[in-house]
Amino acid sequence: MENYIIEMLNITKKFPGIIANDNITLKLKKGEIHALLGENGAGKSTLMSVLFGLYQAENGEIRKNGKVVRINNPNDANTLGIGMVHQHFKLVEIFTVLENIILGVEPNKMGFLEKKEARKRVIELSERYGLKVDPDALIEDITVGMQQRVEILKMLYRDNEILIFDEPTAVLTPQEIKELLQIMKEFAQEGKSILFITHKLNEIMEVADRCTVLRKGKYVGTVNVKDTTKEELSKMMVGRDISFSVDKKEANVGEIVLSVKNLTVSSKTHKNNAVKNVTFDVRAGEIVCLAGIEGNGQTEFVNALTGLEKPNSGIIKLCGKDMTKSSIRQRSINGMSHIPEDRQKHGLVLDYKLEENLVLQRYWQPEFQRRGFIKFDSVRKYAEKLIKKYDIRSGQGSSTIVRSMSGGNQQKAIVAREIDKEHQLLIAVQPTRGLDVGAIEYVHKQLIKRRDAGKAVFIVSLELEEVMNVSDRILVIYEGEIVGELNPKTTTVEELGLYMSGAKRDVVKEISDAE
Repeated sequence: MENYIIEMLNITKKFPGIIANDNITLKLKKGEIHALLGENGAGKSTLMSVLFGLYQAENGEIRKNGKVVRINNPNDANTLGIGMVHQHFKLVEIFTVLENIILGVEPNKMGFLEKKEARKRVIELSERYGLKVDPDALIEDITVGMQQRVEILKMLYRDNEILIFDEPTAVLTPQEIKELLQIMKEFAQEGKSILFITHKLNEIMEVADRCTVLRKGKYVGTVNVKDTTKEELSKMMVGRDISFSVDKKEANVGEIVLSVKNLTVSSKTHKNNAVKNVTFDVRAGEIVCLAGIEGNGQTEFVNALTGLEKPNSGIIKLCGKDMTKSSIRQRSINGMSHIPEDRQKHGLVLDYKLEENLVLQRYWQPEFQRRGFIKFDSVRKYAEKLIKKYDIRSGQGSSTIVRSMSGGNQQKAIVAREIDKEHQLLIAVQPTRGLDVGAIEYVHKQLIKRRDAGKAVFIVSLELEEVMNVSDRILVIYEGEIVGELNPKTTTVEELGLYMSGAKRDVVKEISDAE
């Protein structure tokens, strides 16, 4: 008989209009990395939230080391040694790294906060596990990769032995992903037990011992990873065969749609400019991908393109019109669609209904309003069309509050809204972040469909596989400068990596700079 550190037996969790977990059983062995795989909205995060005490199940029981336990809230979970890194981090942005790590378990003496010992312990933990952080940095000033380190250190500081990672690599660079997977292996070797939610099959094959698959809230099966393949796992997840290659015909390139000349954008985190004198064009009928390690100016560059930030200098033209100083709405009306990097901050109004979010860029148009009043019947009809077309899963259909939806389905809603509205240029930043393999396959087909319809597509992605498979041209950004233009057909991932790390630059560029 197997000894399990955690057993979730016959768990059922319901929300209005949907059974998120339908009689699911999951068993975790001590010292193993157990992957939890499923489509967007399959119930993975809900199941882990039940284990962490954020939700209470209607049916079923949880056992730790064979004994039934009651987990009413996260404090109960922490007492039982259960910690969780959430998909969307639970950090206080105006607090420091140290303050976030000790929040809720603050060391004190006679009612006075004692930070000295806490700081010493945090530094020891960070050095021991290779999770270097600045204890005094404000959360709002550090990268998402660093924020994730803070979340992991929160668990370690509390001596958690059962670690839940919910989509931990969704916001990380390839290098950070490699580091995190190595850290997870070290945790397991120390005897910690890990539950690992991910859509990325390569990561499961690399680090997981076993994998449990959910589909539409139901348990499909648990397999030993060493005895299975990516293809078998993907079929268990979505119920059909998935193509891991992207089929596309030769690009039929047309007129210039986006023209960027000598664009410079300042940085909010340091004195140097984040984007330095960038010039390039994107034409109708092509997909251009901006590749680079996170933090090399991509965010500031896209913010300037889309109107979220004002550039210091330079010109941005859309279909020949100067858009440098135009508002976000003017850019939208003139044919720009934007799938943003941060779906919750810039893509959605979380407390609005799904139908309202799907017309955020169009609600003023005659189709959806008359004399200043919104035609809600028209909005709902349009939303239901997009929900069906893009397979957006939500408990109460178009009336669902977006905050309650899974991260992947929130992403699908943005993709649907931006692709479906009339546009000449589609700017897509991390368009498949947090999506399952079936949804990724669909989004890639939609991007290529836009290209083949004569639209210009500009993608910013940290996923090297996506960069190589989808793009017609690759621009590499390093320290705010374009250091290379590559053809995905003739380059390699290794060469791309050299450009991204700054180890290689276009010879032509260096010669022209010298002149």
